[in-house]
Amino acid sequence: MTVDAHHHVWDLSVRDQDWITGPALSPLRRDFTLADLAPEARAAGIERTVLVQTVTVPEETPELLALAEAHELIAGVVGWTDLTRADVADELDRLRALPGGRYLKGVRHQVQGEADPRWLLRPEVRRGLAAVADAGLVYDLVVVPRQLPACAEAAARHPGLTFVLDHLGKPPAATGGTEPWAGDVRALAALPNTVCKLSGLVTEADPATWTPAGLRPYADTVLDAFGPDRLMFGSDWPVCTLAASYAEVLATARELTAGLGAHERAAVFARTADRVYGLAQSSS
Repeated sequence: MTVDAHHHVWDLSVRDQDWITGPALSPLRRDFTLADLAPEARAAGIERTVLVQTVTVPEETPELLALAEAHELIAGVVGWTDLTRADVADELDRLRALPGGRYLKGVRHQVQGEADPRWLLRPEVRRGLAAVADAGLVYDLVVVPRQLPACAEAAARHPGLTFVLDHLGKPPAATGGTEPWAGDVRALAALPNTVCKLSGLVTEADPATWTPAGLRPYADTVLDAFGPDRLMFGSDWPVCTLAASYAEVLATARELTAGLGAHERAAVFARTADRVYGLAQSSS
């Protein structure tokens, strides 16, 4: 049994994906739907997935929840809401009362796009993070390496909130460097309320020349820092298609974790995601 803890869908006739700019991302400028994903996921042995937001508009999360309600493949949703709004707790309650609301497992914001490297530590953001914790949800971190120190400080200030680091914190895999990323990741992992997704590596490296061997230093770093019980596989489909097919991404993740025992691999590929996101609770 395998869980894909991170993928997206979008329909450009419903909403533009304004982050898809420039020639490098142009292959993503089309619709990617569950009808596209489901055959590939099933062929890869994926039984459950976590659907993750892509744009910071309030209309998207209700749509993702409705998709989860309608499709058995989706077991959880990481949505978006404005953490800085004064009534964020009420908004989270509203989302959970919508059709499919029980699938809301976490919240995410494109912190990577914020100019302030300490955005997570702003008082109004911290108030929002506290509301996420009070709602029993987790917080996904999509950040770039310079923002990792603030992630660790935020996690230390909110010990009751689980922080999930997406895409290993976007290491400098295209250049082969590791520091200061590795040290900052280890500082984050030292906090017990943090988890990491083994996702996004193929596109952080050079999409045309990446190899599993070139990704290994980054995978080994998070495996050592977080351990298998705090690491979960995510495909990052369809963004991954810039560099690899769905099957290739999964095969690469399995190759990078081949040295683990069976119980440890089960954690990376299912058990961690199930526990952190409470995926089994969706169907109850």
